[in-house]
Amino acid sequence: MSNEVRALAPNNVWNHFADLNAVPRPSKKEERVIQFMVDFGHKLNLPTEVDHIGNVFIRKPASTGMEDKTPVVLQAHLDMVHQKNNDTTFDFDTEGIKMLVEGDWVKAQGTTLGSDNGMGVAFIMAVLSSDTIAHPAIDALFTIDEETGMTGALELNGGMLNGKILLNIDTEDDDELTIGCAGGIDVTASNSFDMEPVQNDALAYEVTIKGLNGGHSGMDIHKGLGNANKLMNRLLDRLGDGVQLVALDGGSLRNAIPRESVAHVLWNGSEESFEEVITSVGEEFIDEHATTDSDIEISCESIDRPDAALSMAASQSIISAIYACPNGIYRMSPDIAGLVQTSNNLARVALKDGDFTVMCLTRSAVETEKMDLARGIQRIFETVGCAVDLSGDYPGWAPNPKSNILTTMSGLYRDLFKAEPKIQACHAGLECGILGTNYPEMELISFGPNIRGAHSPDEKCQISSVQKSWKFFLATLENIPNV
Repeated sequence: MSNEVRALAPNNVWNHFADLNAVPRPSKKEERVIQFMVDFGHKLNLPTEVDHIGNVFIRKPASTGMEDKTPVVLQAHLDMVHQKNNDTTFDFDTEGIKMLVEGDWVKAQGTTLGSDNGMGVAFIMAVLSSDTIAHPAIDALFTIDEETGMTGALELNGGMLNGKILLNIDTEDDDELTIGCAGGIDVTASNSFDMEPVQNDALAYEVTIKGLNGGHSGMDIHKGLGNANKLMNRLLDRLGDGVQLVALDGGSLRNAIPRESVAHVLWNGSEESFEEVITSVGEEFIDEHATTDSDIEISCESIDRPDAALSMAASQSIISAIYACPNGIYRMSPDIAGLVQTSNNLARVALKDGDFTVMCLTRSAVETEKMDLARGIQRIFETVGCAVDLSGDYPGWAPNPKSNILTTMSGLYRDLFKAEPKIQACHAGLECGILGTNYPEMELISFGPNIRGAHSPDEKCQISSVQKSWKFFLATLENIPNV
């Protein structure tokens, strides 16, 4: 399978991508990929260093004739979102991504592909390893832990970079030039509830919601995709006072829209009444999400009665709080048509042995609005006794529509592709906003090839778009403006 990918054009890009995808690289566990990049830089005899947090720097002098051009920073992040389907057997800590080619797309077998942001890393590696590409002096910056905290960017010290222009290769539509993005903050609510003995006449069930598409909690939040945590909670609410919670396991990462949720519950009623609610609500879900999540499945099965469960009162307090928690779009931008300004992703709901946790990622292009929504969520969960932590705060990126690099790349796009690029901000979190705080005079821009389904096992990268973006990238390097 990897050989099929390695045969694609541009050959140097896809080979570097395949090499990278052979290295396990989950967020928070980047040790192996850091060493991989260090070895890569040393093999090329290029100055290579790692900072205190794990960011990797590889520097390359300008090619002949480009010595007087403005130095440029090429930036991408090393970590990837690890998601797999429940029926896929795969160990992200030990296995490389298993890739396949389907038509004009490269995909993975039942897991995320890692093109976010492995394709950006591969682009930079291809430039660093080439003897023929024209380019100015390069600072290649490979950051860590972008997906779960922007840690690498946040910990980057000033004075490490010499470039005056930064090209971030982390945008997922090849006709877009991104010049701004949302900031974000993690909201985590937790509490421990007492468990009580189970009555002998109670029925026990496992309820499962799966088959949702999921996706990127920033870039896909406007699509109306189903959130497994919200759907499961709605179902539990419909069961009313007769339900007691035993366990909940829904969603995974903050930046991924939840695709699956499993609940273990006690039911203090008849089997017929329980199944009636499940069937009725399931039909509602299937009808409501026929367009966005056509493969949704809702099922229940009897399980052995547990020894303990939450009280009905505690169960209802949790269900009510989750019901009240905002999810999805909170406010659209009043200034940029079609742009989500503020949103929340109810990313993770977990209950085990009485320990309850909710994890959200709140995003906004407006700092005050981001904090307002986060505090609103905080107040909801505090009403049911939760301790709420607001952490991982990172800033948005204010657009500069008059930058020299934007003017240059817009002109190159028109010349190469006979079309106008879309110049826009995005609702995802990009590292540019953080990097720009340490380098306020630096011009920043983000672009990249078409990637669909990022942060889900449906992730795929378009082959023809990689070719297009690579051509655009090379032209940009050759025509870097003097700043």
